[in-house]
Amino acid sequence: MAATFAALAAAAAIATSCSPSGVMTLTPQVDIRETSSVSAAPARGLQRLVPSNPMMAGFPRWTQPREPGVMPSEEVACRQELRRIGVKYQDLAPIDDGGACRVDYPVKVFALSGGIAMQPAATLSCDMALAFAKWTKHELAPTARTRYLTGIGAIHQGSSYSCRKIAGTSTPSEHSKGNALDVMKIELKNGRDIDVRKPGFFKFREKSLLKAVRAGGCEYFNTVLGPGYNADHADHFHFDIKERRNGYVACK
Repeated sequence: MAATFAALAAAAAIATSCSPSGVMTLTPQVDIRETSSVSAAPARGLQRLVPSNPMMAGFPRWTQPREPGVMPSEEVACRQELRRIGVKYQDLAPIDDGGACRVDYPVKVFALSGGIAMQPAATLSCDMALAFAKWTKHELAPTARTRYLTGIGAIHQGSSYSCRKIAGTSTPSEHSKGNALDVMKIELKNGRDIDVRKPGFFKFREKSLLKAVRAGGCEYFNTVLGPGYNADHADHFHFDIKERRNGYVACK
């Protein structure tokens, strides 16, 4: 009988030590430090539009390829045209970040016709990717060759898909639909960089190129905004395919 009581006591002790109350809980420690505020220069250009990341390039979606046969015919035709003119791209999974932040059939563009690299790769709707690819092939590349006797090596973009509103408004940006792209710099094959910021007085070739960029873009996009338009666009060109009821094209 004594042995039985001893066994029961031992079992009770084990049960107590294995109960939730007997298990040590480790609470992660968070190191919270106060930092002194540093006054920074007022943000300009893309930094004002996307303050958290002035070089936002979109959100890559590499998950779950779509089932064959479900893509609308116009999306299929758009991709056929991209391939025809030499665009290197990859289909991404649908983007739905809530509200107007949605692209049902996004593509990620790595390179354009003629081997022009997109740096970094841009997440766009297929329609926007096609408009930009056509403009680059038929307007930008020939203009650069005429003025600099060399081709374009890369286009440096600062923002493709991005879930945000137009600065100072409650209106969703075309970036939130994958229908916009911001160009920061054009890199030529001879190693020269063409910064899209307003050039100096004596930089005639840069001025001529950027003027052509703005004018030619209005044939392919519904919105072209660049340096000189306002402070938000002081350091980049904004292109989008926003549809307007009256067919108005904003080329500024």
